[in-house]
Amino acid sequence: MTLVDLYRDGKSQEIVGFKVSGHAGFADAGEDIVCAAISTLTINTVNSIEAFTTDKFDLNTDEDGALIELKMSSISNETRILLQAFELGMNSIASDNAQYLLINIKEV
Repeated sequence: MTLVDLYRDGKSQEIVGFKVSGHAGFADAGEDIVCAAISTLTINTVNSIEAFTTDKFDLNTDEDGALIELKMSSISNETRILLQAFELGMNSIASDNAQYLLINIKEV
């Protein structure tokens, strides 16, 4: 199962980062469309923040542990929208694949 922790600011309730870890387990490696969807959405979100904003962030990755963690230092309107789109996409994947994706909200 893939775990997604959405980091929310305690005051504003805005998403200020996320952690995605684990393998979905929908199918064998190379054939797991749930894992592919989660990975694509995650990587696209990070790449979009980097390409389309000047916001600063910390990024931690561990390919062996199937982990990527993003923590924002600042959040522009563009990043806010990208993180909201990330949440929307993950919720959409989870609604059809609850046994393979668990989303948690962590207040930071």
